Amino acid sequence: MRKVVLMMSISLDGYIEGPGRDISWHRVDDELHAYFNETISRMGGLLSGRVTHELMAAFWPTADSDPEVPPVMAEFAGIWREMPKIVYSRTLERADWNTTVVRDVVPDEVRALKEQPGGDLGLGGAEVAAEFLRHGLVDEFHVCVHPVLVGRGKPLFPQADTLTSLRLTESRTFGNGVVLLRYEQAHSGR
Repeated sequence: MRKVVLMMSISLDGYIEGPGRDISWHRVDDELHAYFNETISRMGGLLSGRVTHELMAAFWPTADSDPEVPPVMAEFAGIWREMPKIVYSRTLERADWNTTVVRDVVPDEVRALKEQPGGDLGLGGAEVAAEFLRHGLVDEFHVCVHPVLVGRGKPLFPQADTLTSLRLTESRTFGNGVVLLRYEQAHSGR
């Protein structure tokens, strides 16, 4: 069965973006981008909320036509265009680039999606991730911690009244100081 994998970059103090949706502090170099390319190219699809989708759709569809774009970014443009995508939005009427618009996160529909053949499903976006977490639909967490303190902004994880135990499956430090932490849900008996 496919897994839903929450994939996000955060600051050391837990924010995915600073005030005004600032993500200029992300430290994505060629090494980290190559990791993203390799990981995402093996996936069966990308799931996101409207804000994340629109951010991606504003740049990636034609990024590889810019001669100034580094090769690793040009490669990702092709990966992103071809990857099946679902955007969860109540306001978006349509989306291009191999994207299906779905109005609500319906647990039974997500479970059916996970049972389809293909690679895992990458999940991105704070609001949609919060909804998936509320329904217990996230199987793995791939969090890239950037060596910066943002101070305030949008946190990755919403406040919750439940404890979710995780098991570390991988950690990796990139040359730019970003640390990848991969976790899966810890189930009793493991």
